[in-house]
Amino acid sequence: MVKAGGEPRAGPRFRVRGVRSGSAQGRRELASEPRLRTAPSTPGTPGAAFRLPSPGSASARCNSRRGAVAAGVLGAGEGCGRRPEAWRSCPLGCGAGTQPKGSAPKLAPWAEPKEPRCPRRAWPWARSRKSCGLLSPWKVEAALPAQSTGDRLRPVRVPFSSLLSPPSPPCPDVPRRICVSAEKVFASLPQVERGVSKIIGGDPKGNNFLYTNGKCVILRNIDNPALADIYTEHAHQVVVAKYAPSGFYIASGDVSGKLRIWDTTQKEHLLKYEYQPFAGKIKDIAWTEDSKRIAVVGEGREKFGAVFLWDSGSSVGEITGHNKVINSVDIKQSRPYRLATGSDDNCAAFFEGPPFKFKFTIGDHSRFVNCVRFSPDGNRFATASADGQIYIYDGKTGEKVCALGGSKAHDGGIYAISWSPDSTHLLSASGDKTSKIWDVNVNSVVSTFPMGSTVLDQQLGCLWQKDHLLSVSLSGYINYLDRNNPSKPLRVIKGHSKSIQCLTVHKNGGKSYIYSGSHDGHINYWDSETGENDSFAGKGHTNQVSRMTVDESGQLISCSMDDTVRYTSLTLRDYSGQGVVKLDVQPKCVAVGPGGYAVVVCIGQIVLLKDQRKCFSIDNPGYEPEVVAVHPGGDTVAVGGADGNVRLYSILGTTLKDEGKLLEAKGPVTDVAYSHDGAFLAVCDASKVVTVFSVADGYSENNVFYGHHAKIVCLAWSPDNEHFASGGMDMMVYVWTLSDPETRVKIQDAHRLHHVSSLAWLDEHTLVTTSHDASVKEWTITY
Repeated sequence: MVKAGGEPRAGPRFRVRGVRSGSAQGRRELASEPRLRTAPSTPGTPGAAFRLPSPGSASARCNSRRGAVAAGVLGAGEGCGRRPEAWRSCPLGCGAGTQPKGSAPKLAPWAEPKEPRCPRRAWPWARSRKSCGLLSPWKVEAALPAQSTGDRLRPVRVPFSSLLSPPSPPCPDVPRRICVSAEKVFASLPQVERGVSKIIGGDPKGNNFLYTNGKCVILRNIDNPALADIYTEHAHQVVVAKYAPSGFYIASGDVSGKLRIWDTTQKEHLLKYEYQPFAGKIKDIAWTEDSKRIAVVGEGREKFGAVFLWDSGSSVGEITGHNKVINSVDIKQSRPYRLATGSDDNCAAFFEGPPFKFKFTIGDHSRFVNCVRFSPDGNRFATASADGQIYIYDGKTGEKVCALGGSKAHDGGIYAISWSPDSTHLLSASGDKTSKIWDVNVNSVVSTFPMGSTVLDQQLGCLWQKDHLLSVSLSGYINYLDRNNPSKPLRVIKGHSKSIQCLTVHKNGGKSYIYSGSHDGHINYWDSETGENDSFAGKGHTNQVSRMTVDESGQLISCSMDDTVRYTSLTLRDYSGQGVVKLDVQPKCVAVGPGGYAVVVCIGQIVLLKDQRKCFSIDNPGYEPEVVAVHPGGDTVAVGGADGNVRLYSILGTTLKDEGKLLEAKGPVTDVAYSHDGAFLAVCDASKVVTVFSVADGYSENNVFYGHHAKIVCLAWSPDNEHFASGGMDMMVYVWTLSDPETRVKIQDAHRLHHVSSLAWLDEHTLVTTSHDASVKEWTITY
């Protein structure tokens, strides 16, 4: 080591400092050129520097690459000599590489603890005595070896962020062999509410449409809706999203009044601007044709709308003239600009601009005005109301032209309207369970689309996109209307609009299908290749589906909070009253074995079923059973309890016998699963640990797997019996290797906003996950 300003001595120089982030000393030292110090005897002292391993040590050789890549000294494909041949040799001399004598080294060793370690992956030399290894109390700065610049030393600093998120791939002794990529997203349906219109936005180029569900904005290809993308950056429930006329940006508004403008050209959907035009729910958004001005309306406290420049937020007018919530807004897409709004005060308002100024109120409607839309050519605009009427007005002057359909356009309230691209026709969606196409020039109905007879067939939204006509039902289903055959839609996009609780997979007719059950009792099945999906016919569960599995005869067995277990044929895909087993208490989990056996874990009860009949039960077992798994051989049942233990039972004819065997987990058991060959039992718990027991060795502990930052919820074995996956409340999925806990892959933010509720393997390279975001994702795993 040398003093600052001294002559450099041959050999590497390393320096890492930890200083209190808010202290005066920290501010002074971070602002000045850092000094080299002697390492103290106790790591972790604020304001001190620590000596890193010598260049010849194993840890220095192995960990050199991480710091080098972080500082930009090495490229992503370079590394140390202990790596496979694809990596370059390490200039520190740990492999085949050589270094001229006396030259200053270009790399610094990087100390990395072996996992599992502190959840935040804190480095050992950056620990706080008060925070058990968390980085938060200390500002950590690392400088790579000073590079020679004549007789002066120039330190190379590593950004603080690189310590928290080191570049991948990491550099452990055993290189990771598992790679993962998200392949398919089976998106959720729109989240709808009875009596409230649902806005569907369209891509200006006509390729995509978008809508909202919870905190997500879902973008789908209109020709192939199985192609989907999800935007998840809102902190509150999103109400509306609209494309800018340029197509490069999307504006989305949530219930808190936040408006986010984000990019559509990149997968990351980077945020461009964020505004809060008013405090309250944003209900509709409109852009001017040059994509420079935005109008936002909703449930504000002091005002119900705002118009401003998209890039600066500067006001370009005032939205006045209403004394209640504004439901809809639209802007004429040609100059001179005009703006129209519709409100709960039964009125529409007309504005001229920019800057937009209130001109007059239109009071033709007798109920809430739900939707206001200008025609693409700007010559007319239409208003639709809960009174079942649609009025047409002149787009430039606001004068009334006509009322579509005479006295009434629909027998129920009208929630949405959408113009055809040529501005001659109008599509309307109504609570009378129909959609209609209107010829505006002759004031007549061209087509009427009856959508059904139940309450769920009410139509709450619509979109006319090129040749596609879409409507949204109260069920959340998206209907592609057929102008040539109005009685039957071309296609119906089904799925989930509520959170998905469980899933399972099964091969049927040479195809792999995914079966998912949701919070509202709905079960949906998906073709894993195409994303085509449908639901079972008939009436099924009436409450949350808690767990599903498929037995050897090809029946889907599902248990629900409606206190039933259902057997549904996957060939007929039709609910049948004959396949229902009524239970005394609410079931939590179900598992199947060979010979027609099924074991159901209920609240304070374990039930054995044989051939769809209840044959035995254990009441008040002395603990609270949570989950269950049946050995593939069919002779043993493992039941996990809230007391942190797994108990083993034997199936003897039509009874269950307690074997007296107790397997200890690290916390309350949340899921159990046998490997497909029956050799291992995996147990996950609320203490963030997966424990694997070897069946052949009398259920002795085989290995323990750490990595999750929060409670683990579910796990599933790969068909190869060598890997298994676990999902947790930390929104992460880990794919583990049975023989080596260090060889694993982490799928971070598998579902961005909610924890992973269930997972299953389609094959040894395809993992399926689902979550409370009501979407299903397929991941390709490569070993």
